[in-house]
Amino acid sequence: MRSPGSQTKSLVTKAFNFAQEAHKGQIRNSGEPYFNHVFETAKILAELGLGKRTVSAGLLHDVLEDAGVTDEEFEQEFGKEVFFLVQGVTKLGKIRYTGEQRHVESLRKFFVAMSKDIRVLIIKLADRLHNMRTLEHVHPEKRYRIAMETMEIYVPLAYRLGIRKIKRELEDLAFKYALTDKYEEIKQLLKERRSDKERYLEKFQKNLLKAFAGEKVKDFNTDTRMKSLYSIYRKMISKERDIDKIYDISALRINVSSISDCYKVLGIIHGIWRPLPGRIKDYIAFPKPNGYQSLHTTVFTGDGGIIEIQIRTHEMHERAEYGMASHIAYKENDSSIEDPYYSWFKQFFPQPEKEPIADEVTSEKIKRIPGWVKELVDAQSYVTLPTEFIDNLKSDFFEHRMFIFDINGEVIDLPVDSTPLDFAYEKDIDEGNHFHGAKVNGKFVALNTKLRNGDIVEIITKKTPQVTEKWLEYCKTIKAKQQIRKALEEATPQNS
Repeated sequence: MRSPGSQTKSLVTKAFNFAQEAHKGQIRNSGEPYFNHVFETAKILAELGLGKRTVSAGLLHDVLEDAGVTDEEFEQEFGKEVFFLVQGVTKLGKIRYTGEQRHVESLRKFFVAMSKDIRVLIIKLADRLHNMRTLEHVHPEKRYRIAMETMEIYVPLAYRLGIRKIKRELEDLAFKYALTDKYEEIKQLLKERRSDKERYLEKFQKNLLKAFAGEKVKDFNTDTRMKSLYSIYRKMISKERDIDKIYDISALRINVSSISDCYKVLGIIHGIWRPLPGRIKDYIAFPKPNGYQSLHTTVFTGDGGIIEIQIRTHEMHERAEYGMASHIAYKENDSSIEDPYYSWFKQFFPQPEKEPIADEVTSEKIKRIPGWVKELVDAQSYVTLPTEFIDNLKSDFFEHRMFIFDINGEVIDLPVDSTPLDFAYEKDIDEGNHFHGAKVNGKFVALNTKLRNGDIVEIITKKTPQVTEKWLEYCKTIKAKQQIRKALEEATPQNS
């Protein structure tokens, strides 16, 4: 019987050889062999720590169109799981729509596929990331369209999955090609200030290590990160285009072993350096919608500098970088396997700094799909026009999110500009249908009141539901509108 390691090598090797043969003679716009693209896609998936079936699907994601092999033959060769993943990300060449409708129909099928297995989305993100890395070889007009699509669809998807490693690079590449002048402007501004920022960080880090030694802080590591160019651009818009008002261009990360150590380190830092008011954020107690956890604080260094510090556990840092992908990969506990990392892939690129990986998790664990993905699919049933589908996608699922609390402290995640009606339906559909009024922070408010991050909302209900068509004007989310329409339909007498 072969070891799991050899099984992994066998499947990936077979997929590699199959894809190489399928794409033989095909050339990309860059002039390089087309096979390079599928290999780089698989490489990104391996670097995320994903298993043999996902990596193999990355290698094979374009072969159903190009290999001249039937679905049945492919499934027999690689199994149902790999076949499903490849189907989910295959270019939808058989669709005969044009323009925006074709784009929308592709997205619809894509979302249905990813609602069954989230790995479909992760493979698609890896595919898009490599395409963005080589976008310079595409015609300028098409380049702009792809960049905008990436910014509007794929960057938010990567963010919602918490895969920061992909999100940051996709965002900056899209920024480069969609807003080239702004990109170059920010790049130059950052270049002029980088040396000063690095000098403050280096000095601060030395003093911090001394403080940790005095307080006997152990099992920690530190590193620095520079804010992405697009994030700086977004911040500059809100800061009257003054880059000197952006304090988190660079940040010091501190990774420790436990949550209690996170708060201990925060106390040490605030005991020595004065924090900026309003800049302390506790994402450990209240994680971001994508699961991100960390403590953030910004302090005066005492020598004219201002530095942001992020404090988290090692596990939180892993999740911050790899998000949903870190839930799919798992650590192999079988000590008999000397090298569970893909030895076959190892000859092409260095092993990532992540923990070694072995095989895919069980199907049950893989298919723990985030609720927002399921809602995304359900919401399509009430959307008919392509423009409406795209608009809803951008305004609801990909919009900036906020946390709203009920009176018992339960956290509800909603898009910005949501109203009490949105809150009620998100919390409980029956509560939404019986909505009578709402208190925000203890005061009665109008139905169209836009909620703010951190608001405490109490929903007042009545025994008899009285849903009205007017409510559709007072809500933002697809879920609320969908349930209101459903209630109105059920309340309308049917013709016999």
